[in-house]
Amino acid sequence: MAADAVNDDANHAASRREEVLRTLKDATGPLSIAQIAEQLAVHPNTVRFHLGKLVESGRVERGRAERRAPGRPAQLFRAVRGMDPAGPRHYRLLAEVLVDAVAGGPTDVPDDPRARAVEAGRAWGRRSASRIGDAPPEDTVERLMALLDELGFAPERNEDGDRSLIGLRHCPFLELAESGSPVVCGIHLGLMRGALETWRSPVTVDRLEAFAEPDRCLAHTAPNRP
Repeated sequence: MAADAVNDDANHAASRREEVLRTLKDATGPLSIAQIAEQLAVHPNTVRFHLGKLVESGRVERGRAERRAPGRPAQLFRAVRGMDPAGPRHYRLLAEVLVDAVAGGPTDVPDDPRARAVEAGRAWGRRSASRIGDAPPEDTVERLMALLDELGFAPERNEDGDRSLIGLRHCPFLELAESGSPVVCGIHLGLMRGALETWRSPVTVDRLEAFAEPDRCLAHTAPNRP
């Protein structure tokens, strides 16, 4: 029971910390501790504690308000635009994907790093597709969302007319993706295509827009061509 209580406390603290971070991300400008506490209806000391942890992890940065009256100006805080540098990483998984591609990859793939990466990702997607339970074809985007969530991409779905956009808020291979290498994003694109193909989806991922925003990559779906 004691262990369960500790876990509950840790989960509650993590949830509250994410609320503080989301409040800063949604704000139009920097916020003070008092402003955040008022919006979340919590004690300022609670906000101060979580802000300290967020600053330590590089997700929030400090600033100061302009001095307009005698005394020390209030501290302000803003979210750092970018994917969470403290989020989970899965480099062993990346190594397995690449080893499988080298060991048994198709021989007719063009001699192009990105094309080979897409094919490696497609094979990964086909293997991973079986993890998600059966669903009607029209729900394949939701099935893809579940798979991406399981793999640590923190996906979110938006609609753009008759197409779905899938935002990826976290990259499990973030450092490599930020280096500009086409391999990591190619693998991610292939992963999504391979899973959707396995489910005989009426849609595919047409393109993956890397870092469309500092803290989000964007996958664009399109009708699957026969």
